[in-house]
Amino acid sequence: MKKLSFLLLLTSVFLQGQSQIPTDYFASPLGIDLILSGNFGELRSNHFHSGLDIKTQQRTGLPIYASADGYVSRANVSHFGYGKALYLQHPNGYTTVYAHLSRFAGEIQSYIKDQQYKKESYEIELFPEKNFLPVKKGDLIAYSGNTGSSGGPHLHFEIRDSSQRPMNPMNFGFDIADSKPPIINSLFAYPLGEDAHVNQNQNRTKIRLTKVSSGIYKTDDLIAYGDIGFGVSSEDQLDGAINKNGVYNITAKLNTTKKFEVRFDIFSFSETRYLNRYIDFGYFQTNRSRIQKLFRQSNNPLSVIVDEYNSGILNVKDSLDYSYVIDVKDYKGNTSSIIVPIKGQKAPILEPRTVNTDYEFVYADHATKITKGKFSIYIPANSLYEDTYLDIQAEGDNLTLHNKEVPLHKRITITADISHYKPEDRDKLFIGKLNNRGNPRYVSGTRRGDRLSASTRELGDYTIAYDSVPPKITPVNFSDGKWISDQKTLRVKISDDLSGISSYRATINGKFILMEYEYKNDTLTYDFNDGVNDSSENNLKLIVLDNVGNSATFEAQFFRKQP
Repeated sequence: MKKLSFLLLLTSVFLQGQSQIPTDYFASPLGIDLILSGNFGELRSNHFHSGLDIKTQQRTGLPIYASADGYVSRANVSHFGYGKALYLQHPNGYTTVYAHLSRFAGEIQSYIKDQQYKKESYEIELFPEKNFLPVKKGDLIAYSGNTGSSGGPHLHFEIRDSSQRPMNPMNFGFDIADSKPPIINSLFAYPLGEDAHVNQNQNRTKIRLTKVSSGIYKTDDLIAYGDIGFGVSSEDQLDGAINKNGVYNITAKLNTTKKFEVRFDIFSFSETRYLNRYIDFGYFQTNRSRIQKLFRQSNNPLSVIVDEYNSGILNVKDSLDYSYVIDVKDYKGNTSSIIVPIKGQKAPILEPRTVNTDYEFVYADHATKITKGKFSIYIPANSLYEDTYLDIQAEGDNLTLHNKEVPLHKRITITADISHYKPEDRDKLFIGKLNNRGNPRYVSGTRRGDRLSASTRELGDYTIAYDSVPPKITPVNFSDGKWISDQKTLRVKISDDLSGISSYRATINGKFILMEYEYKNDTLTYDFNDGVNDSSENNLKLIVLDNVGNSATFEAQFFRKQP
């Protein structure tokens, strides 16, 4: 009775919170029809998507408007991530976020660029004082773009609560057309108990689906026993777009009793990486399809799991029949369902699960240090989601850290003994993660004497790599000694084939100029409207460093008529 009262209290609090969400407070940040390329809670690499990705007609430069009255509380400019992003604080406690912008507008743009020049840095994070940059609902605040880690022109838009937790903007009255039920891609069963099986198999088992009617799928009878769970791969497609978006809600019932429910209304950034525990991470790494497990395993605190009974795990008993039903819904309530008939039978196991006990055994809740060859690996407590056998091997300058199918929640440290290298070469070494082509990708690290360290959140193959080649610098829209009065910008390509670009600095006639770095096309751009070059004769100097300190310098003279 106490448990029921507690659940009723939680439900009441949640419903009260839902009723307090203002549905007519925030206006659209764009002056066009809202069509999404990504929705809230969508499953992404290492995180849940925290907002709406709004299409901008495959263009950059569309006006972005303040969704409500407020003031600029934060501005961030980064090469990666959100790129150029603006944060507005509103009187009702909410924050709206506008990301991947091409540029800011008006006084906001002037303020940010002024601070960039003062710091002499393109990347900058600012927290203006309250009401220093006030805005009214509908004010022009920026222009849409493709900056940061954006895969194409769009606006990333968020609404956050007073604790900076992202919330589903759809709950605030944003109406996106969606008349199609979610698409079911696949269904998997997971025998979890020691003697559990599904169709006499103790390993992850793909279940064949038969489409009965629109939105209704059914499986053949499953022969199962013991503790088992299910996982589903699904997606949604909104009207007017071909993008594959995430689903809003999944509910699983056993004989009409709810076993599990996940719903994407709100989450915190501190929990978002637990997505790697929620999905079948290993299956994603090998098949690029994310299976949402409809059961909660240990070390999974996700709040998007809003209801569960016995952690969503089914205890199938011998000689009993069950009906397991999964309902997958989009925000509009369009539903696809899977009906799974289960026959409980303790049958002989034909395909037992196997574990290679010759590997290194690592306790998830213990810190572990392992030495192999010239490498030392430090795994902090709770870096792994569960106790795991890890295949760790070293040969020469190469290290195998198990494989990419096991997720890491925290960073682990790899340290290499580089005493066998000449002292003059050691500054050019770095630890790199090998890609599918066997090429090393720089992993951020440090060197102390004859010890080289790097921090990573990925298992896989690593190596000690050597980089003595400086970056390349190539002018794009000008030549040395030429007039470029017709150009609005100065553009230069920079690249580095091994350790990657670390930093750059450019001057004209000895004065710092702000060059915006777009890593997706390796381009630095200076806007002549900044007015740094106040002479018709201009001497450009650009210095570029890679991640191990190799330096390249480019100098050129150009002429430009002054306005």
